[in-house]
Amino acid sequence: MKPFTPRLFACTALAATALGLAACGENLGKGQPLNVVSGHIVMGATPDRPAVGYFRVQGGPVPVELVAVTADLAQRVEMHESVKENGVMTMKPLDRAAVPAKGELVFKQGGKHLMIWNINPAAVRAGKLPMAFVFTNNNNERILFDMPIKQASTDTSGDGAAMDHGAMEHDGTGDAAVKTAEPAKK
Repeated sequence: MKPFTPRLFACTALAATALGLAACGENLGKGQPLNVVSGHIVMGATPDRPAVGYFRVQGGPVPVELVAVTADLAQRVEMHESVKENGVMTMKPLDRAAVPAKGELVFKQGGKHLMIWNINPAAVRAGKLPMAFVFTNNNNERILFDMPIKQASTDTSGDGAAMDHGAMEHDGTGDAAVKTAEPAKK
């Protein structure tokens, strides 16, 4: 066995420091990571109506796309977008949604949103639905996020949170439309 030499120790310490700095250097300047930072689900007005999900994704250092949202405790989850065309509110399925670098993607009332069918009653009782958000980076990175569940609101005076997606007319292509109310004629 060789006796301890300060030179060997110094070389080992220097190598360890270099590796540590290299690892730190990978994260320098990248900023915040991609993350789901908030969200919630509003249950349908009746058990046969789908729930609606809203959330916010904080973009990471590079642009990515959200390509799916899944939930093991729901029968089906789809991404949709509401748009007004010629006085008619239409709802179209989304295949993907862009998350800009260092920006954000927001799914909110009157715009992009999730449609969630048949949430397991145990998840409803627990008040949250575990969901996986799938992105186009790092081999389809998945971010897990527990979405709090709120009961349906009957208040239609504010932001329209009580919009009944089940009442929309579906044309068989996945598109849906609901006519907007016209002002009463005097």
